[in-house]
Amino acid sequence: MRREKALGEKGCPVSGDGALALLRREGRIVIVGASLAGLRAAETLRKEGFTGSLTLIGDEPHEPYDRPPLSKQVLLGHATADRTALPRRLALDAHWRLGVAATGLDMAARRVRLADGDEVEYDRLLIATGVHARPWPHETEADLDGVFVLRTRDDAARLQRRLAASPRRVLVIGAGFTGSEIASACRERGLPVTVAERGAAPLVGALGGVIGRAAADLQREHGVDLRCGIMVTALEGDPAGRLRRAHLSDGTTIDTDIAVVSLGATRNTEWLAGSGLGAGPRGIACDAGCRAFDVRGIVTDDVFVAGDVARSPHALFGYQFLSLEHWGNAVAQAETAAHNMINSSSERRPHLWMPAFWSAQFGVNIKSVGVPSLGEEVIVAQGSLSDRRFTCVYGYQGRVIAAVTFDQTKWLEFYQRQIESAAPFPPDYPSVDRRPEGLRPVPAEFPDPSLPTHGPSVTVSGYSPTDQRITFVPAHA
Repeated sequence: MRREKALGEKGCPVSGDGALALLRREGRIVIVGASLAGLRAAETLRKEGFTGSLTLIGDEPHEPYDRPPLSKQVLLGHATADRTALPRRLALDAHWRLGVAATGLDMAARRVRLADGDEVEYDRLLIATGVHARPWPHETEADLDGVFVLRTRDDAARLQRRLAASPRRVLVIGAGFTGSEIASACRERGLPVTVAERGAAPLVGALGGVIGRAAADLQREHGVDLRCGIMVTALEGDPAGRLRRAHLSDGTTIDTDIAVVSLGATRNTEWLAGSGLGAGPRGIACDAGCRAFDVRGIVTDDVFVAGDVARSPHALFGYQFLSLEHWGNAVAQAETAAHNMINSSSERRPHLWMPAFWSAQFGVNIKSVGVPSLGEEVIVAQGSLSDRRFTCVYGYQGRVIAAVTFDQTKWLEFYQRQIESAAPFPPDYPSVDRRPEGLRPVPAEFPDPSLPTHGPSVTVSGYSPTDQRITFVPAHA
């Protein structure tokens, strides 16, 4: 078992400018999570002058790759899964530990335990373990040939091969962003597809009922057999273990040989159980400088967090702790964390990236800034819902909190400035293309948070890093 002495055990200073210089020159930095956030953090460390030992640990056998193309270009057959590698900004001179998962953390000894029995010591640790797809909750049914999830490169390759074989029907369980993009790819390939969503409409958990109804109309216009307010109660296989039928909560059945389970994501924090770190189902709590909290709510100075697994406060949104499953957030937070790991407190900077996301489905580009799920009301500020070309603005406590566009990207920069300046809601300026439906605000119609729908892009929690007011709901379809 490999054990290396941590920086402070060498007889070297452990505080002050001397220790910081030694850290930058000879320290050991370990990054758990070899995906987008981990790669960008490693590149930032090298760019900013870190010349010590750098180790990246990842449970997948592949070097970092881009995930957004998996549910788009890869499923459409326009790109292969093995051609999604992330571009390198510079040479890393790093030790890669791929295909081996982290299984534990000893904060006192500064060691990360690995599944192969090894231990890796660190002077600074960055956790960027992201999320994994929530599986079908019934194990024997999940093992049926034809039941898929979509999160990894290998997932996408397997699913693409089955779609290319022209299945008789595809069932998508869950109409969040990933589920909706999968349904879109199926229809573009000319495949019959049924979408089962327990919520009132697609995307309702992330964007609310007003846009959700527009998304439902969009799917049906493109030939999707969309079933809302419906749960899949069982998946049935034949004697050979192949999926053949799905049973729904309304008593109906669907004959299908492919079911894609799109029930949202679970943050990869299980390996931190008992470590003393402030980690749980909602992610790892950290301060604005990406330093992790321990279970007592005390900030650590040698453990940092970045990407989908992080839960950090944001000044623009009432210092609520946000977990953001966004590509741009992962990059920005990783760069901030890496900078802060090797700089003094006076040179550290906060992570205040504006939440933003995008999705392409059924021929429409959907983009957003801010946190729509915080919105109490929404107004159609430009365009028309019925035309599938509009800008919706969300309000929270009398201020603009978010904006979502369907094929109207040009407005996002303007509304980002409105969010940053806490502009009043509803917007008090006229719009030349606002239709009658956008003359007044209406309730945003987000579902009860204790009854989550599939695939939220933002999870909002309380102010305390040790907040445990969580309602656990069984993971049914």
